[in-house]
Amino acid sequence: MGQVSEALIEPAQVPEGELVGLRLGEDAAAVEVLAQRRGQALSVWLNACPHAGRRLDYAPGRFLQHAGRLVCAAHGAQFELEGGRCVEGPGRGGGLQPLAVRAVAGGWQVAWSPI
Repeated sequence: MGQVSEALIEPAQVPEGELVGLRLGEDAAAVEVLAQRRGQALSVWLNACPHAGRRLDYAPGRFLQHAGRLVCAAHGAQFELEGGRCVEGPGRGGGLQPLAVRAVAGGWQVAWSPI
């Protein structure tokens, strides 16, 4: 199995209910992600559309939303924020790539395998 990188996300970095773009890790192990907190639960996905691999934000850390869904700025695909599933547009039936998240003292530990 490959190398795994980890980072701590603190509650102040992800205000309740907001969709936030973050850069986790350093150098070659760094990844761009989007995160959303609901209460004590944190969801984190790679900031990459499964349709074409492009970033989902229209400007760094700024995301389009419509009817409670995330909208890919490049091609208009729409993703449910409950699980990251693509429900409209290109890539329908696919989904965002989630990262492993676990609650720890001071926030959440997020793990991923660098590309």
